[in-house]
Amino acid sequence: MNNRTKIGKTYNKVIQVAILALTYGFIYDQVFYRKNLPHLLEALREDFRSPDFIWLMALVIFLMFINWAIEAVKWRYLMAKIERIGFWKSFQAVLTGVTVSSFTPNRIGEYFGRVFILNTGSRVEGILVTILGSMSQLLITILTGSLALLAFIPLFLTHYWSYNGYLYYTIVAVVVGFNVLILGFYLNVSFLSTLKEKILRNGLKKIRKYFRIFAFYHNRELITVLLYSFLRYMIFSTQFYLLLRIFAVPIPYLDALMLISLVYFVMAVIPTIALTELGIRGSVALYFFGIYFSGLTDATEGINFGILAASTLLWAINLGFPALVGSVFVFRLKFFRKPANNTNE
Repeated sequence: MNNRTKIGKTYNKVIQVAILALTYGFIYDQVFYRKNLPHLLEALREDFRSPDFIWLMALVIFLMFINWAIEAVKWRYLMAKIERIGFWKSFQAVLTGVTVSSFTPNRIGEYFGRVFILNTGSRVEGILVTILGSMSQLLITILTGSLALLAFIPLFLTHYWSYNGYLYYTIVAVVVGFNVLILGFYLNVSFLSTLKEKILRNGLKKIRKYFRIFAFYHNRELITVLLYSFLRYMIFSTQFYLLLRIFAVPIPYLDALMLISLVYFVMAVIPTIALTELGIRGSVALYFFGIYFSGLTDATEGINFGILAASTLLWAINLGFPALVGSVFVFRLKFFRKPANNTNE
């Protein structure tokens, strides 16, 4: 074993340990320091007596596994253009991405956490493809959230601003036009492989070659990825609703989906860092659900706690727990590969 290999392995270990320390530190901060954990546990203990509690909570946890399994299938489908990987390896990469993203701004660490599990595929292309998958998820969030906004305005905002039919139709036109624009951009993402010739000049040839990956995806494949993203969206939205039921927030399913879509929509357009995301999500949820329940002044405190508890528990189930599980696979990441395997880098 030469010195370069030894140094590479040492750096690998240092980075892996640093990732674990940051992940565990972040989760401890969120669960034990920032949030009123005893209050939440007490509420769960009281709800445990409910006959519906066990099966609803079991369903939420089951949907968490389905959610990340679909993401693993989606990522494997996208990565097939670069490197053939199995479902289990893709699942490990997805969970590792959750681990790395837990302490990074806007979860950008997810892109890097996944691609370092690749054996031969270009990591740069892997990051670009992972971004493409995230684009599909963001697109679904924007499409559903903006449509929910169009339903929300005439139903609940007429008393908050001077409701004007022409203004509303203008908003409708802007929303529809914007949605068509971003959907068209996504379905024609292959143009980035040609646009880079004009944007990236000769001095950046090494970067330019990676953008060719976008030309490999056709509309049928992009629509398939979009459907995977929509399925995931419906799953974690339904989880949110089930948790609202567990904490006795009285709201019909379709109304809940509208409000949940607005929460995710606002979260998508507000830049956040992991340390503040949970608090912002709770505040946004309280705002929209507060408008919905504005007439129930006597039950406001209980409803507000139920909304915050559901939001917190959803984070713990869908992100906190997977981040802990993903930490098991951190030591499989290869930040430094042997020179012989770097031909695609």
